[in-house]
Amino acid sequence: MKVLVIGPGGREHAIVRALSADPYVNEVHCAPGNAGMAQDVATHAIDAQDPAAVLALARELASDLVVVGPEAPLAAGVADALIAAGIPVFGPTKAAAQLEASKAFAKDVMAAAQVPTAMAHVATNTDEAARALDEFGAPYVVKDDGLAAGKGVVVTSDRAEALAHAEACFAAGGTVVIEEFLDGPEVSLFVICDGLHAVPLSPAQDFKRIFDNDEGPNTGGMGAYSPLEWLPEGFVDEVMERVAYPTLREMEKRGTPFTGVLYCGLAITKRGIRVIEFNARFGDPETQAVLARLKTPLGGVLLAAARGKLDDTEQLVWSKQTAVDVVIAAENYPDTPVKGAVIAGLDAANAIDNVHVMHAGTASDEQGNITVAGGRVLAVVGLGEDLSAARAAAYAGVAEISWPGAQSRSDIALKAERGEIVVANESK
Repeated sequence: MKVLVIGPGGREHAIVRALSADPYVNEVHCAPGNAGMAQDVATHAIDAQDPAAVLALARELASDLVVVGPEAPLAAGVADALIAAGIPVFGPTKAAAQLEASKAFAKDVMAAAQVPTAMAHVATNTDEAARALDEFGAPYVVKDDGLAAGKGVVVTSDRAEALAHAEACFAAGGTVVIEEFLDGPEVSLFVICDGLHAVPLSPAQDFKRIFDNDEGPNTGGMGAYSPLEWLPEGFVDEVMERVAYPTLREMEKRGTPFTGVLYCGLAITKRGIRVIEFNARFGDPETQAVLARLKTPLGGVLLAAARGKLDDTEQLVWSKQTAVDVVIAAENYPDTPVKGAVIAGLDAANAIDNVHVMHAGTASDEQGNITVAGGRVLAVVGLGEDLSAARAAAYAGVAEISWPGAQSRSDIALKAERGEIVVANESK
């Protein structure tokens, strides 16, 4: 099987790595890719958000499967173009991708499907936003309704800051969703879907704030780990029953069946499981940790989903190891990242047992050096027999890598290692 992966980031590098280890996949390509992927597979410099360009490349390569990684190409209709041409694609149509592209749409679907989620109001102007903020009270949660690469959400106890974020979204021509704050630990669960059937992956937890102790502004994610030993028994089954399958049935009912990854961002609150958000693709940086543990060949699972035959797929098999990944970001991220610095220590990090480095915002200069080309630059993945060993491996890799201004958190998965994550007694 020949597979084309669409996207430039760490998530796509993890997908490429998993597909390359699949004995049934004999060729992997990526477009546009990054410097790390270019060391592993053939990359192609196209506009990933141009459906015609992606379709032309898939035809040129005679791809048996196209896997769309990021949200923007999905929202641009890349999957639609491939489906119309009869090329199997893992990723939802533009209409189905509204589950991520519009938070208001997702709330409407959840309401119709009776999926447990935070109470919310859609606001289109300052007065509506102010009323919603006052109704829910602090901490305030304000979300840009459209795509914002994981950075369109403000959670703050400062009403003025919350209102200012809403007004910035209005000024840009958008709307906002204002929600009640959900207490309790957060969990990311990826669910592989074929429109009717679904297979869950191993749950993960990510870390969205830039600094230790969950301080500073939101980012696209500064690290993750999997599995989550502290989850209540039956957690995944409950999410499938109360969240994933009702959502799939509602999307099918609307004539927009969902094929691809339904990313369920969840909070375990005192009132039970609540959906924070849906995404329409693998999450980054959770994918780097989750796929590092998957022993079932990935290509066959994704192709089965693309063909609507997930019910024929065997149970997924997982390594007993724990995976932790730590993101190293550019100077000044998540504002305007400083680019161009040469990255040192990549070979030394990759040479450590149970460590591998996934590239995100990287490029190659004329001398062949790997350089900083984005905000989140690398994810260093460590595997170990338990969380302590996996953290130690990941941070040993981080210690080998450097460039001026590089930043990373030192506390990824630390609370879980210490047994400090508390799940409330649920009353649904």
